[in-house]
Amino acid sequence: MRIEVAAAVDADIAELADVAAETFPLACPPSVTADNIAAFIDQHLSEARFLGYLSDPDRVVLAARSNTRIIGYAMLIRGVPDDGDVQRAVTIRPAVELSKIYVLPDCHGAGAATALMTAALQRAGDLDARSVWLGVNQQNGRAQRFYGKHGFTIAGTRSFRLGTGFENDYVMVRPL
Repeated sequence: MRIEVAAAVDADIAELADVAAETFPLACPPSVTADNIAAFIDQHLSEARFLGYLSDPDRVVLAARSNTRIIGYAMLIRGVPDDGDVQRAVTIRPAVELSKIYVLPDCHGAGAATALMTAALQRAGDLDARSVWLGVNQQNGRAQRFYGKHGFTIAGTRSFRLGTGFENDYVMVRPL
Protein backbone atom coordinates (compact mmCIF):
# COMPACT_ATOMS: atom_id res chain seq x y z
CA MET A 1 0.00 0.00 0.00
CA ARG A 2 1.41 3.39 -1.02
CA ILE A 3 0.89 5.97 1.73
CA GLU A 4 1.36 9.71 1.41
CA VAL A 5 1.17 12.14 4.32
CA ALA A 6 0.50 15.83 3.80
CA ALA A 7 -1.08 18.76 5.59
CA ALA A 8 -4.86 18.53 5.53
CA VAL A 9 -6.82 21.20 3.66
CA ASP A 10 -10.39 22.47 3.91
CA ALA A 11 -11.55 20.03 1.20
CA ASP A 12 -10.56 17.19 3.58
CA ILE A 13 -12.78 18.28 6.48
CA ALA A 14 -15.76 15.95 5.91
CA GLU A 15 -13.55 12.92 5.34
CA LEU A 16 -11.37 13.77 8.37
CA ALA A 17 -14.46 13.99 10.58
CA ASP A 18 -15.66 10.61 9.26
CA VAL A 19 -12.27 8.99 9.89
CA ALA A 20 -12.14 10.54 13.37
CA ALA A 21 -15.62 9.26 14.25
CA GLU A 22 -14.69 5.75 13.11
CA THR A 23 -11.27 5.57 14.76
CA PHE A 24 -11.69 7.37 18.09
CA PRO A 25 -13.79 4.61 19.71
CA LEU A 26 -11.02 2.10 18.96
CA ALA A 27 -8.73 3.83 21.47
CA CYS A 28 -11.30 3.85 24.27
CA PRO A 29 -11.28 1.21 27.01
CA PRO A 30 -14.34 -1.05 27.21
CA SER A 31 -15.60 0.79 30.31
CA VAL A 32 -16.30 3.99 28.33
CA THR A 33 -19.98 4.33 27.52
CA ALA A 34 -21.26 4.78 24.01
CA ASP A 35 -22.88 8.06 25.14
CA ASN A 36 -19.55 9.43 26.36
CA ILE A 37 -17.83 8.42 23.11
CA ALA A 38 -20.60 10.07 21.08
CA ALA A 39 -20.39 13.23 23.20
CA PHE A 40 -16.63 13.46 22.66
CA ILE A 41 -16.99 12.95 18.91
CA ASP A 42 -19.72 15.62 18.73
CA GLN A 43 -17.71 18.07 20.83
CA HIS A 44 -14.20 17.54 19.41
CA LEU A 45 -14.30 15.66 16.10
CA SER A 46 -17.08 17.30 14.07
CA GLU A 47 -16.64 18.98 10.71
CA ALA A 48 -17.00 22.36 12.42
CA ARG A 49 -14.20 21.49 14.84
CA PHE A 50 -11.91 20.33 12.04
CA LEU A 51 -12.58 23.60 10.20
CA GLY A 52 -11.41 25.41 13.34
CA TYR A 53 -8.40 23.12 13.75
CA LEU A 54 -7.25 23.79 10.18
CA SER A 55 -7.46 27.56 10.68
CA ASP A 56 -5.69 27.53 14.08
CA PRO A 57 -2.06 28.69 13.64
CA ASP A 58 -1.02 26.63 16.69
CA ARG A 59 -2.29 23.36 15.17
CA VAL A 60 -1.17 21.15 12.31
CA VAL A 61 -3.44 18.42 10.95
CA LEU A 62 -1.78 15.79 8.79
CA ALA A 63 -3.72 13.38 6.60
CA ALA A 64 -2.44 9.98 5.51
CA ARG A 65 -3.77 8.88 2.13
CA SER A 66 -3.72 5.72 0.13
CA ASN A 67 -4.60 6.73 -3.41
CA THR A 68 -7.12 9.53 -2.76
CA ARG A 69 -8.71 8.03 0.38
CA ILE A 70 -7.81 9.44 3.80
CA ILE A 71 -6.88 6.43 5.92
CA GLY A 72 -5.61 8.23 9.01
CA TYR A 73 -4.69 11.54 10.50
CA ALA A 74 -2.56 13.19 13.17
CA MET A 75 -2.92 16.51 14.95
CA LEU A 76 -0.15 18.54 16.54
CA ILE A 77 -0.72 21.42 18.98
CA ARG A 78 2.03 23.82 19.99
CA GLY A 79 2.76 24.08 23.69
CA VAL A 80 1.81 22.57 27.01
CA PRO A 81 -1.58 23.25 28.62
CA ASP A 82 -2.04 24.73 32.08
CA ASP A 83 -2.82 21.26 33.48
CA GLY A 84 -0.44 20.82 36.44
CA ASP A 85 0.12 17.11 35.78
CA VAL A 86 1.14 17.77 32.18
CA GLN A 87 3.28 20.75 33.22
CA ARG A 88 5.24 18.50 35.61
CA ALA A 89 5.61 15.68 33.07
CA VAL A 90 6.72 17.77 30.07
CA THR A 91 9.95 19.42 31.16
CA ILE A 92 11.70 19.81 27.81
CA ARG A 93 10.45 23.01 26.17
CA PRO A 94 9.33 24.24 23.74
CA ALA A 95 7.04 21.26 23.28
CA VAL A 96 4.39 20.14 20.82
CA GLU A 97 1.51 17.85 21.73
CA LEU A 98 0.70 14.92 19.46
CA SER A 99 -2.97 15.33 20.24
CA LYS A 100 -4.34 12.70 17.87
CA ILE A 101 -2.98 9.96 15.66
CA TYR A 102 -5.47 7.45 14.29
CA VAL A 103 -5.63 5.01 11.36
CA LEU A 104 -8.67 3.22 9.96
CA PRO A 105 -8.82 -0.38 11.22
CA ASP A 106 -8.68 -1.93 7.73
CA CYS A 107 -5.30 -0.19 7.26
CA HIS A 108 -3.68 -1.28 10.53
CA GLY A 109 -0.33 -2.91 9.91
CA ALA A 110 0.15 -1.28 6.51
CA GLY A 111 2.60 1.40 7.66
CA ALA A 112 0.17 4.34 7.84
CA ALA A 113 0.69 4.96 11.57
CA THR A 114 4.47 4.93 11.16
CA ALA A 115 4.22 7.28 8.18
CA LEU A 116 2.02 9.64 10.22
CA MET A 117 4.38 9.47 13.22
CA THR A 118 7.42 10.17 11.06
CA ALA A 119 5.71 13.16 9.45
CA ALA A 120 4.42 14.43 12.81
CA LEU A 121 7.86 14.30 14.43
CA GLN A 122 9.37 16.06 11.42
CA ARG A 123 6.71 18.78 11.54
CA ALA A 124 7.22 19.22 15.31
CA GLY A 125 10.90 19.80 14.62
CA ASP A 126 9.97 22.31 11.92
CA LEU A 127 7.96 24.13 14.62
CA ASP A 128 11.18 24.41 16.68
CA ALA A 129 9.95 21.99 19.34
CA ARG A 130 12.53 20.30 21.55
CA SER A 131 10.08 17.58 22.58
CA VAL A 132 6.78 15.99 21.61
CA TRP A 133 4.31 14.80 24.22
CA LEU A 134 1.02 12.92 24.19
CA GLY A 135 -1.61 11.45 26.48
CA VAL A 136 -2.56 7.79 26.08
CA ASN A 137 -5.13 5.83 28.05
CA GLN A 138 -3.43 3.69 30.67
CA GLN A 139 -5.38 0.65 29.41
CA ASN A 140 -4.32 1.11 25.76
CA GLY A 141 -1.28 -1.16 25.70
CA ARG A 142 -1.21 -1.37 21.90
CA ALA A 143 -0.82 2.39 21.54
CA GLN A 144 1.73 2.54 24.36
CA ARG A 145 3.88 -0.07 22.59
CA PHE A 146 3.64 1.87 19.33
CA TYR A 147 4.68 5.11 21.02
CA GLY A 148 7.51 3.37 22.87
CA LYS A 149 8.79 2.01 19.56
CA HIS A 150 9.02 5.62 18.38
CA GLY A 151 11.02 6.85 21.36
CA PHE A 152 8.29 8.03 23.75
CA THR A 153 8.61 7.23 27.45
CA ILE A 154 6.13 7.62 30.29
CA ALA A 155 6.84 10.84 32.18
CA GLY A 156 3.68 11.19 34.26
CA THR A 157 -0.08 10.78 34.41
CA ARG A 158 -3.14 12.96 33.90
CA SER A 159 -6.92 12.71 34.01
CA PHE A 160 -8.78 13.05 30.72
CA ARG A 161 -12.43 14.10 30.53
CA LEU A 162 -14.44 11.88 28.19
CA GLY A 163 -18.08 12.94 28.09
CA THR A 164 -19.34 12.77 31.67
CA GLY A 165 -16.54 10.43 32.75
CA PHE A 166 -12.86 10.68 33.45
CA GLU A 167 -10.13 8.43 32.13
CA ASN A 168 -6.56 8.02 33.33
CA ASP A 169 -3.81 8.69 30.81
CA TYR A 170 -0.08 8.30 30.80
CA VAL A 171 1.78 11.37 29.62
CA MET A 172 4.52 10.18 27.29
CA VAL A 173 7.34 12.42 26.07
CA ARG A 174 9.94 12.14 23.31
CA PRO A 175 12.87 14.54 22.98
CA LEU A 176 13.63 15.76 19.47
